[in-house]
Amino acid sequence: MEQAKQQRRYYRFTGRVQGVGFRFRTRHFATGLSLTGWVRNCLDGSVEMQVQGSIDAIQCLITKIRESDYILIEDMKTKEIPLCDGEYGFHIR
Repeated sequence: MEQAKQQRRYYRFTGRVQGVGFRFRTRHFATGLSLTGWVRNCLDGSVEMQVQGSIDAIQCLITKIRESDYILIEDMKTKEIPLCDGEYGFHIR
């Protein structure tokens, strides 16, 4: 059976994304989906994230974040970035 292609993506979220549990929920969901990477608040009120894993798991993570109570994503920028070998876990920075 072919292993799902791994991908790493960078995201920047704006909207009601700070002070609503965004980073903690994201870490919880990402860990449950066996994704690696990190999430952090930015000084401008946005949230940045780098996440690595199968594209299906990454899409599932984004869906779970969007459906979370209190979080309102008004804009989401994303781009594919190079894989990070040897990374483990998903962390809040």
